[in-house]
Amino acid sequence: MRKIIALLCLFGMVNLYSIGQTATHSFTLSKTDFLLDGKPFQIISGEMHPARIPVEYWRHRIQMAKAMGCNTIAAYVFWNYHESEPGKFDFQTENHNIAQFIRIVKEEGMYLILRPGPYVCAEWEFGGLPSYLLKIPDIKVRCMDPRYLEGVDRYIKQLALQVKDLQVTNGGPILMVQVENEYGSYGNDRRYMKWIQEVWKNNGIKVPFYTADGATPFMLEAGSLPDAAIGLDPAASDAEYDQATKANPNVPSFTSELYPGWLTHWGEKWQRPDTLGLLKDVKWLMDHKKSFNFYVIHGGTNFGYWAGANAFNPTQYQPDVTSYDYDAPINEMGQPTPKYYALRNLLAKYQPATLKQTPIPAENPVIEIPEIKFTSTGSVWDNLPPAIVTPQPKPMEMFGQKAGFILYRTNLIGHKKGKLRITELHDYATIFIDGKFVGKLDRCKAENIIELPEATTANPQLDILVEGMGRINFAEYMIDRKGITERVSLDGMTLMNWKVFTLPFDETYLSHLKFSASATSSKPGNFFKGEFELATTGDTYLDVSQWEKGVVWINGHNLGRYWNIGPQKQLYCPAPWLKKGKNELVIFDLHQLIPKPVKGVKKME
Repeated sequence: MRKIIALLCLFGMVNLYSIGQTATHSFTLSKTDFLLDGKPFQIISGEMHPARIPVEYWRHRIQMAKAMGCNTIAAYVFWNYHESEPGKFDFQTENHNIAQFIRIVKEEGMYLILRPGPYVCAEWEFGGLPSYLLKIPDIKVRCMDPRYLEGVDRYIKQLALQVKDLQVTNGGPILMVQVENEYGSYGNDRRYMKWIQEVWKNNGIKVPFYTADGATPFMLEAGSLPDAAIGLDPAASDAEYDQATKANPNVPSFTSELYPGWLTHWGEKWQRPDTLGLLKDVKWLMDHKKSFNFYVIHGGTNFGYWAGANAFNPTQYQPDVTSYDYDAPINEMGQPTPKYYALRNLLAKYQPATLKQTPIPAENPVIEIPEIKFTSTGSVWDNLPPAIVTPQPKPMEMFGQKAGFILYRTNLIGHKKGKLRITELHDYATIFIDGKFVGKLDRCKAENIIELPEATTANPQLDILVEGMGRINFAEYMIDRKGITERVSLDGMTLMNWKVFTLPFDETYLSHLKFSASATSSKPGNFFKGEFELATTGDTYLDVSQWEKGVVWINGHNLGRYWNIGPQKQLYCPAPWLKKGKNELVIFDLHQLIPKPVKGVKKME
């Protein structure tokens, strides 16, 4: 009977926890296999991230993964999403409740792989590290810097309180916990890796650990641990698995990230990886009984300011789009794609013929919204907070600001025109002289010099409004402060005596915005507000294809950034954030003076 139950659970055909709500299990490592209650167990995992999915849709997305053929969910936990300030944790509100997500996984009869960082990459802001670390001028991360370790220790202790009772040994679904993430791609401090593992052990984590790295000798040497399973990002061949065996023949290895899709940066075309190659890899893994994790089975959305960025040389900057659709089997709206059905059909061939597939959950309602009219405008220039005086510009982290925009203002003395240079601009600036728009500078294009025209006043006022986009989340240039991070000079003269206005554009700032009845403005940098009525709610995409660059809020929820360089021209708006009756839409655009049409559509282009 026990073998039959294990087989049913393997293919997600029965709710493991309906057999016994207090059932506990062992999960251990042999030299070649993962052992569930002493028997070899093949992990077929689909990754999704609670922070990228509205809490109301958690169960639906988990059910979708199960119906595709997965028996496990892998989930990143983002440190900076749960600890916004030192010691200020949120594991309770909305989709911050990671323990509730894990309990839903259990209720749906699945297991869970926990990926808690502290560093996660994930195309997420600063790779999951909190921005408050960057207030320390010489901070070093992902190493034994005691100031960094203090934060890591505090985070692990708090997260362990949320998850330790949810290990399989305690009747929960957690099989394994990852130590850091792809560390061999970044550093070689094995003492740091062992320290993290010990902190978890000291705080009640008893299930096995694993590491995840590329299948190359130097990455595996620097990133692995002696008693931790080896995850390979990615792997679907004997040669790749042989590398893991050479690195450590005493633990099993598995494909910790198999990529059904890929990420997209602003200004690129949507990434659409080949499905045939994916199916070939999955077939190899199933034929060889290798455990694996789809990264990602469902991507979700980088709501707010959470999208990250890449940079592989000092002058490169590639911010990620708001959508984390990732061309995944389950799309951003939670719908099955052709890739989903292809994988579901392939995985079904490996389950016993006597078992039926789990039915695919019904899709959530999708609606269109007619064109929304804008009736009022609020200029950022009329909604400035008190100024902070500083001799030279500083990045926003030094003022305790996590994300958003920041304004730098000074008066020109000496040089009044010429070449304005912003050294280390992070990331996009609009420049004004005496209130008149001069132009923009874009870090993505390595732009840092603009010609200032001659002004008519004695000491012209220079305003530089900077948008901080996603912090770099991978490789060696992760220390990525936002705003003006070095200096501003005009024809070689360093400009002094600045006023700084922090503009986080968060819920508190938005709630105090002052609007005028006019729907137009004479100066760039505006909030446009409109209202619309709904008789019924549903998921939709807000089409902002005629706008230039900015941020969108619906009923106070930040849907994320848009930018006319594409490829993303529509922003996902989940039904739970809409209301029957009156709804409010607010858009901040860096350039537009007149609002353009916005409507809700059923698909993203």
